[in-house]
Amino acid sequence: MFGYYMHMALRSLRRSPILTALMVLAIGLGIGASMTMITVLHVMSGDPLPEKSGVLYYPTLDPRPLDDRHRDSDTSGARAGRDSSIDNFTYVDAMALLHARRAPRQAVMAGGGVLVQSTDESRLVRPAFEAARYTTADFFSMFKVPMRRGQSWSAADDEARARVAVISPELAQRLFGQMPAVGQTLRVNGQLFSVIGVTRHWAPQPTFYQDVDSGRPYGQPDQVFLPLLTAVDLNLGVNGTSCWGNETLVGKARRTSGTCSWAQFWVELDTSVQVADYRRYLHGYAQSQHDAGRFARPPASELYPMMAWLDRANWVPGDLRLQLALAVAFLGVSLLNIVALLLAKFLRRSGEISVRRALGARRRDIFLQLGAESLLIGLFGGVLGLALAQFGLWSVRRRPDAYAALAHMDPAMLLLTLLLAVASSLLAGLLPAWRACRVPPALQLKSA
Repeated sequence: MFGYYMHMALRSLRRSPILTALMVLAIGLGIGASMTMITVLHVMSGDPLPEKSGVLYYPTLDPRPLDDRHRDSDTSGARAGRDSSIDNFTYVDAMALLHARRAPRQAVMAGGGVLVQSTDESRLVRPAFEAARYTTADFFSMFKVPMRRGQSWSAADDEARARVAVISPELAQRLFGQMPAVGQTLRVNGQLFSVIGVTRHWAPQPTFYQDVDSGRPYGQPDQVFLPLLTAVDLNLGVNGTSCWGNETLVGKARRTSGTCSWAQFWVELDTSVQVADYRRYLHGYAQSQHDAGRFARPPASELYPMMAWLDRANWVPGDLRLQLALAVAFLGVSLLNIVALLLAKFLRRSGEISVRRALGARRRDIFLQLGAESLLIGLFGGVLGLALAQFGLWSVRRRPDAYAALAHMDPAMLLLTLLLAVASSLLAGLLPAWRACRVPPALQLKSA
């Protein structure tokens, strides 16, 4: 019976090709615009590390003075109205929590830019500034960074301020070509480092472990990883430093003084008991620092699960949400137009419907037949909407924004596009089909 309804629906659509084309175009445009923005938001707000996100947490403390209006900062790109000093850790607090080892795994880190060059004079490779991550040993196991060659450094290397580096496969290819990178030496800001490992391509999107004010949550991953304490000793540049007080201190002395926040701190907690214990420890630490006079404000501490931290970071631009709202509104207008067109089309066939009713067709049969027409319109509109969405995503990828390269539709979004088109079309056809079924056949037959 379903095949018969579809056959009748196809014949009906062929009888009015212009009206059919208008309805398919209306739903295709609405679906295409909506799915373009839904796909962009989907890839931007997804879980960047689904296999570990449930056990990763970001703690926060509030070391600010009571009045920090005179606080100076070099947080270029920081969003207005956001105080990065409560998102990041001071060196003193980060080291205290790290050495307390209250979590099975924990890592302190910071981002920066460094000048990297090969020591192989036979290769004419120009020095280039690369995105660097200064971190501690647990970073690689906590975040499941895959290694292609070699290995990461150990906690002993951290304490020894070892001059070792782990680099990305892209950087290894650029610096050393086909030669094995592990065991090679490179210069980082003029200092010699030994390459002990090469990662596989690893680019979680967004880069959740970064400073939330880094301005680089999407796009290219870090290219070189260095031990944090080594980077501090060498006074390598750090992104997103906010300072207050101690204006007489400069350079490394000020960065490690406890009045500059610039480090990020992540912990891995496997059970709810560990989470509760760590919350108590964090609050106790904040209380002890307040009692000692380091924290001027009342003790404040939080422990955010990774996805809650991403929500707090608010890395999805507000204009994208506005564009999504406009696209959904456009889809709603398109559906209203389809309702009007289907209502006119179905009521124009009142005579045909009355004859079928007189021959024994039930209202349910008529409703299903008209619903089959809406289903076909949705399928055709979905195919058109899919093509328009792909074009829309292509145009997004041409934009200069860092997230633009992520605008690709995965299989789940492909299926959602077709389902949304069919569901929208069926929803638009409900009222016209119901109205057509309610026409008294006797009146139509008498007037005929």
